Amino acid sequence: MPVELLWSVPAEQTEQPERAVTVLLAHGAGAAMDSGWMNDMTALLVERGIRVARFEFSYMASRRQGSRKPPPRAETLAQEYRDAVAAVGGERLFIGGKSMGGRVASMVADELHDAGLIEGLVCLGYPFHPPGAPEKLRTAHLEGLRTPTLICQGTRDPFGTREDVAGYDLSPSIRFCWLDDGEHEFKPRTAISGFTHREHLATAADAVAAFAD
Repeated sequence: MPVELLWSVPAEQTEQPERAVTVLLAHGAGAAMDSGWMNDMTALLVERGIRVARFEFSYMASRRQGSRKPPPRAETLAQEYRDAVAAVGGERLFIGGKSMGGRVASMVADELHDAGLIEGLVCLGYPFHPPGAPEKLRTAHLEGLRTPTLICQGTRDPFGTREDVAGYDLSPSIRFCWLDDGEHEFKPRTAISGFTHREHLATAADAVAAFAD
């Protein structure tokens, strides 16, 4: 089945189009590629000169026709991510996504990086474990990850707090952008942290732009 891509492109590119940075983003488990969060993050990346391509896994796309399929196991979505990469093409491609989308991207990152198809991986709120179940880790493949990786994570994310992550055995290829008091959507308690949700989204976008530079 052909991959439908939703493109967002800066009005003016500072580089030649063929050398422009492109980030391919997949959605999280429960929200579509054009959810409010995905729209906001995409707009911030475009403001920073990054082309963004979004796509939906088939179970999510089917919901637009009235189906209510639940999210499948992340492992079963790997080929759909490979197909999306093939549809995007380009020389300077980074892959990633929100939550589950980033997790699926991380499962195929090394093979795509080794093949010269991508330059790096960006995970926006990585689901290190299910909320309330810190013993059910989703980190085994991250221990030997070779692809340059950026994970933007709220420090109180129920899918993996800063304290949780400090105890994991993770690859040195992974770097973090920590968002103070942010939860899974990066939203902080402003009265406690002094930051707004918009500021944290912008900080994450700045980190992605710097990483991709």
